[in-house]
Amino acid sequence: MDRLAIDYLKRAKIRLEVLEVLYEKGDYPDVVREAQEVVELALKAVLRLIGVELPVDDSDKILGKYEHLLPEELRQNLKKIATISKRLRKERELSFYGAEDFIPLEEYTAEEAMQAINDAKFVVDTITRAFKVC
Repeated sequence: MDRLAIDYLKRAKIRLEVLEVLYEKGDYPDVVREAQEVVELALKAVLRLIGVELPVDDSDKILGKYEHLLPEELRQNLKKIATISKRLRKERELSFYGAEDFIPLEEYTAEEAMQAINDAKFVVDTITRAFKVC
């Protein structure tokens, strides 16, 4: 088993715990931002586990090209995982830096943050079950 991929998954799980702390502090934009990082780390682990060279970004797009190499549980959930990854990736910069007319702490809600946490957990849990790791 690829040790670096396992490291990615272990660190993704640790970051999931950090999401809860950020949520409790009311830092909803950073929950969204870090949830994206969790998902990206987990997807990069999958690529390593199936022997695919790691892209810089957009791991969800790359995964679709190698669907035939994925465990069944992951194939069954690939569309949902790709949707989660794409949505969080779109929020990445805005949730972190905001904009003149978009102040992150004023804009992101508890519901959006909780959705990001649940989505990140879904991705990590599905991957760890599919590969029977961590």
